[in-house]
Amino acid sequence: MIRNWIPLLCLLVAPATALADKPNLIVIMADDLGYGDVSCNGATSFQTPNIDRLAAQGQRFTSGYCSASTCTPTRYSFLTGTYAFREKGTGIAPPNSPSLIRPGTPTIASVLHNVGYATAVIGKWHLGLGDPKPDWNGDLKPGPLEIGFDHCFLLPTTNDRVPQVYVQDHRVLNLDPADPLWVGDKSPSPDHPTGISHRDTLTMDWSHGHNSTIHNGISRIGFYTGGHAARFRDQDLSDRWVAESKTWITSNQDKPFFLFFASHDLHVPRAVHERFVGTSGLGPRGDAIIELDWCVGELMNTLDELKLAEKTMVVFCSDNGPVLDDGYKDDAIEKLGSHRPAGPYRGGKYNIFEGGTRTPMITRWPGTISVGVSDKMVCTIDLAASFAKLAGATLPSDGCLDSFDLSAAFMGKPDAEGREYLVQQDNGQNGTYGLREGNWKLLRHDVGKTHNTELKLERRKIDQFQLYDLSSDPGERTDVIADNPEIAAQLKKRLASVIERGRSRD
Repeated sequence: MIRNWIPLLCLLVAPATALADKPNLIVIMADDLGYGDVSCNGATSFQTPNIDRLAAQGQRFTSGYCSASTCTPTRYSFLTGTYAFREKGTGIAPPNSPSLIRPGTPTIASVLHNVGYATAVIGKWHLGLGDPKPDWNGDLKPGPLEIGFDHCFLLPTTNDRVPQVYVQDHRVLNLDPADPLWVGDKSPSPDHPTGISHRDTLTMDWSHGHNSTIHNGISRIGFYTGGHAARFRDQDLSDRWVAESKTWITSNQDKPFFLFFASHDLHVPRAVHERFVGTSGLGPRGDAIIELDWCVGELMNTLDELKLAEKTMVVFCSDNGPVLDDGYKDDAIEKLGSHRPAGPYRGGKYNIFEGGTRTPMITRWPGTISVGVSDKMVCTIDLAASFAKLAGATLPSDGCLDSFDLSAAFMGKPDAEGREYLVQQDNGQNGTYGLREGNWKLLRHDVGKTHNTELKLERRKIDQFQLYDLSSDPGERTDVIADNPEIAAQLKKRLASVIERGRSRD
């Protein structure tokens, strides 16, 4: 009789053993954090000790990238493993955007869910909800739960856009049916208070745009009414997301899990919790970096308390590079001092210079990932294929079309290779691309204009094609396309091929 139980016992134990061998995976994505905004990358105006601790215990990448210089396309590419320029409508999502990742699309969450992972996204979403638009008073689906996540606790758009409510799974949290939520593109009434009509009541003034509906003394992009019991206070966002993350990690500690912690720091409006006000000396933008660093520390402490640190791979990254004046008068320029948000790189958010997409990138897995600094080229779009490898999952042939398995590079293995080339975009499908291959960087601007965001938003003319040698000119100051026509021609051909082929992963 005992012998007859052995095969059945093996069947019962084997799956549990296999799951136990899979690492927990956490991605902490900052918002608008530049390469030079953390002290482990050279910032000296303030310190980021918790982010530095990650770097000291893992791999810090000097050529770590996001795939786009604005939030929605980077998040789309990260989750789907496919360049956002391949999908129409993946520019900066408006408040009433439908779900941009359709059900059935393979995602990093669905790939991991299919091999036994618990999956959650907590924080900023900004990838749309519903179809053909959000039903704010009903079920908000499709959404994260239809593309592989078991749980979500979200800011549905981005906090300079309406509405200021949390979405938990499929519903607006704490919504009173007697006070329905309405969200629109036009003012609901002539007397609706806005940042223009009631500017003298604002606690944070606007510099451009961001002057429609007022909530918590701050005017936003878009209009909404109702839902007052569901509305949150800006200053409490980070605390709430950390608390929700701690609860979720604790509840899922006995099985492999994937958590996407999508911070809103340091996106505008920069309204940090009162205990962080004035802590950086650089005004609200710097204070938001300190608040972000605190979030990182809290998540790491949770792993330590639950004895999960050595079972968990943590990736720290940003959705795009920095911007200073992004619509509010918050002293980001006036108090900058000697701080350089993009470090040695040119540009930032909204453009394809290195400052727009080369951002902080750190991986940590104590006892597994070696400690050091890597110059391998890696990108957030590669996390889908790399996590699949680590989790023992297989990518579908029709999904994650531009994601490469760089798990060896992310793990800091000395013989690992990084990306051979990377396509970067700004926002949407307007013919603006960057292609880095080796130390060469080709810029393509089909519209002949670009944002200069080293200080504030300004549009200026630019040649359609430019070429830079990053080995001698990392700041992209000297265009050498006239001196290197053959290299330029090769890169133009490569870029066109990647775009036209529809995929870069075989």
